[in-house]
Amino acid sequence: MRRLFIASMLAFPAFAVHASTPEQRGLEVFRQVCSSCHSLNHVTYADLRELGLSVSDIKAYAAQHEIPDGLDDDGDPKTRPAHPSDVIGSPYLTAGMARMANHGGLPPDFSRLAMTQKGGIKRIIDILVSYTSPPEGKKLPPGSYYNTAMPHLHIAMPPPLHDGQIKYTDGTNATVPQMAHDVGAFLSWTAHPHLHTRHRTGLFVLSYLVILSGFLFVLKRRIWAKRTRKLP
Repeated sequence: MRRLFIASMLAFPAFAVHASTPEQRGLEVFRQVCSSCHSLNHVTYADLRELGLSVSDIKAYAAQHEIPDGLDDDGDPKTRPAHPSDVIGSPYLTAGMARMANHGGLPPDFSRLAMTQKGGIKRIIDILVSYTSPPEGKKLPPGSYYNTAMPHLHIAMPPPLHDGQIKYTDGTNATVPQMAHDVGAFLSWTAHPHLHTRHRTGLFVLSYLVILSGFLFVLKRRIWAKRTRKLP
């Protein structure tokens, strides 16, 4: 029975490790680019273990960020370094500060963007790679940028990605399309950060039930076999 249980676990190696290379690179894009404006209010620093980060890396990353911590004795807002259990919040302490820094616009939270954005990840990638110079004579609203993926051909967000903007640790060339694809993979993960954990749990439960059913079937056969032999 024990050998059967071990074999059933080894038969599903795909769920052993969730992190994929695009997701890990996408995390780097978010850390170095997107996190200067956007939050992940439904993802904690500790959740990043799903992407392969060590506990020490997570603690170091969290400690780089200051989060609101109530008021001091004078009634002024105070902050503290983030803990692994904290969510990856906005870089701005208040919504008002966020609007002031972004020409009145409030940067959206990225946690569920892959689910809430119509078109999902493909739409997000299309927007990121579709910044270009406007045609001659094309006038844009103040504070907007030409983007062929938008319905009105303009967007308030400046182009966030530029070739060679970051350096990937695995040597991948950081082109705009590459970074857009990678951050898309990361945002797909943030929409369901515990999906693969649930898959692993479900797989374990199903394997347990299969083994238990087999054990009960064999036990039933043995019990009824003894009763049958005792009949006159």
